[in-house]
Amino acid sequence: MPDTLTGRRVAFVVAPEGTEQVELTEPWKAVQDAGGHPELVSTEAGSIQAFNHLDKADTFPVDRVVREASADDYDALVLPGGVANPDYLRTVPEAVSFVSQFFAQGKPVGAICHAPWTLIEADVVRGRRMTSWPSLKTDLTNAGATWVDEEVVVDNGFVTSRKPDDLPAFCAKVVEEISEGKHAGQTA
Repeated sequence: MPDTLTGRRVAFVVAPEGTEQVELTEPWKAVQDAGGHPELVSTEAGSIQAFNHLDKADTFPVDRVVREASADDYDALVLPGGVANPDYLRTVPEAVSFVSQFFAQGKPVGAICHAPWTLIEADVVRGRRMTSWPSLKTDLTNAGATWVDEEVVVDNGFVTSRKPDDLPAFCAKVVEEISEGKHAGQTA
């Protein structure tokens, strides 16, 4: 899908530590390869420390601090997983608010693995069909989502996947949904 996202800005929201590296880098590359412009948004300036499961991996420079960001500046949102990443993000009101803005505006959102923890805190999963890392099934069900064990699930511009093995399908669907633009059924 070369150049299907030309001119589109995509926020990747991550904590200063704990992001699963491949769940950041693979969707990032997919957005770039489609002509989009990904930006790393975090709760602190400087750089973030990514992980390969529990082992430190690479660091990545932060483009923008979440308290200075607005969904108005972006066409879509991607939330990478990792256990610590969404667990931290859901405790930061500015991050939760930023995520909520994308749903309120009907913009495409992609979340993989443990990332839905942040979405539960943003109260945007109720009534949605979605997937995640299996250990989040109860949390998502209790928050009102319909959880399914599928490689990738799309619900009105909202894309979810379970794990790194699902990245090819996740990346393809994220690019497809971003290229389609806003989804009226996406609003929370």
